[in-house]
Amino acid sequence: MLRKFQDFAIKGNAFDLAVGVIIGAAFGSIVASLVGDIFMPIVGALTGGLDFSNYFVGLSSKVTADTLAEAKKQGAVLAWGSFLTIVINFLIVAWVMFGVVNTIQRLRQKEEAKPAPAPATPRQEILLQEIRDLLAKR
Repeated sequence: MLRKFQDFAIKGNAFDLAVGVIIGAAFGSIVASLVGDIFMPIVGALTGGLDFSNYFVGLSSKVTADTLAEAKKQGAVLAWGSFLTIVINFLIVAWVMFGVVNTIQRLRQKEEAKPAPAPATPRQEILLQEIRDLLAKR
């Protein structure tokens, strides 16, 4: 399954890309809420209250604040906690898109695997078979 995910992420065709863009845009706020309100609090609880969103490194000596918002007002900061949250958000979106596209591909393969219905017998052939059967009875 990991190999299929790699193939999807690296070698996806235009349809896969279009589906990813449309679904990603449509569910962006849902995924943001899922990450911010569900997954990150669980990670925070498992790590003893760790909240990635406020983790940063001040790039100047003027930055002395404890929160990211205040630190940005004081000067340049490297907000690696926000970046980590966005990376987790991306991985969740990519995994969901992989599941959607993989399901669609399986459904397409099932449709393609179904044998085509036999073509209808032409009327002329039916008449010839009836004549043959009548001649055989004589």
